Amino acid sequence: MPQQLAKTMTKKHRKIISLLGSIAFTLSSLSQAATIIPSPPQINAKGHILVDFTTGKVIAEGNADILLAPASLTKIMTSYIVGKELQSGNIKNDDPVKISKNAWATGNPIFKGSSLMFLEVGKEVPIHEINQGIIVASGNDACVAIAEHIAGSEGAFADMMNAYAEQLGMSSSYFENSHGLDSTEHKTTARDMATLAKALIRDVPEEYEIYKQKSYTFNGIKTVNRNGLLWDKSMNVDGLKTGHTAQAGYSLVSSATKGDMRLISVVMGTNSERSRLVESRKLLNYGFRFFETYTPYKAGEKFVSDRVWMGDVKEVDLGILEDTPITIPRGQRKNLKANFELNQQLIAPLAKGQVVGKVFLQLDGEDIGEYPLVTLQEINEGGMFDRLMDYVKLQFQN
Repeated sequence: MPQQLAKTMTKKHRKIISLLGSIAFTLSSLSQAATIIPSPPQINAKGHILVDFTTGKVIAEGNADILLAPASLTKIMTSYIVGKELQSGNIKNDDPVKISKNAWATGNPIFKGSSLMFLEVGKEVPIHEINQGIIVASGNDACVAIAEHIAGSEGAFADMMNAYAEQLGMSSSYFENSHGLDSTEHKTTARDMATLAKALIRDVPEEYEIYKQKSYTFNGIKTVNRNGLLWDKSMNVDGLKTGHTAQAGYSLVSSATKGDMRLISVVMGTNSERSRLVESRKLLNYGFRFFETYTPYKAGEKFVSDRVWMGDVKEVDLGILEDTPITIPRGQRKNLKANFELNQQLIAPLAKGQVVGKVFLQLDGEDIGEYPLVTLQEINEGGMFDRLMDYVKLQFQN
């Protein structure tokens, strides 16, 4: 194929390979009947989103980009920073945190009527206790204490929060404090909260482990985790965080697993504690019932062999260097197809891992995944006679 043609290749010119053919995916369920996929459920919330953790596929959404007050969902960012600081060695779990007047549970008027860990001014409390106070007890005092310990002041910590938000791609979020009590410009979106939840689970797994803890006792005061889905035996929920203020309403970011699939659900601004659980459950059940996370190809797996010119062998194996997880409707594996296009003629020498084109995964004629196509072996130049013969053949072919 002339290189000029390869560069302008469209979908209809691609080399299409049915996944039921010679490079078919290994499927155990080809005989399953196709499932009719209903529309996503109606969610009674100001904003919501359901995302596949592994692929980033948005399965359902509504008003996912409108600015909303996050309330205690803010603490996910505070916790993320704690996790990153622990990971980098800047702080340690046993480090003592001295409680200032700003973090005094009964001495700071902004805490009145809010969730607290009940810290006492002048006391020293280790970081691992403060961390549980933030995640499980949702203590606003604990957030101020850790913010001052890490950054020197809550204002400086808010700057860190916004820097991390920018780094993670949370383009609509702005944080003014570490706890989420209502503040004029303190806003986020359901989509940004899903992005943050994904980052927490992916980047600081040891921190995320705390989110499934159902209760926490400090100074004889027991606090129960407000995420009621942790007790739901119908699904495997292991996080994340609730939030509530008069301005924000009732919100919940949750995550659950089923087999190889992990989903992240965000509902913001429901009208009751029960409602945020019901709406979250509706989203998670919809995602698990009608969709699946599936990896057709593994990194380094052969995709196809193709002709190589002027080499010491006649063919080279082509594949990908990364796994190819995708989110698809249940019952649709048998309808997946793969195709590829080369962006160059395969002329030796070729280095192992050299990008020579693209692999496309398709469902119902639409691309749902795109990956670099690479050589899986090194190909050296052939002998002079073989190269001369291939050169002549190329002139005729071109």
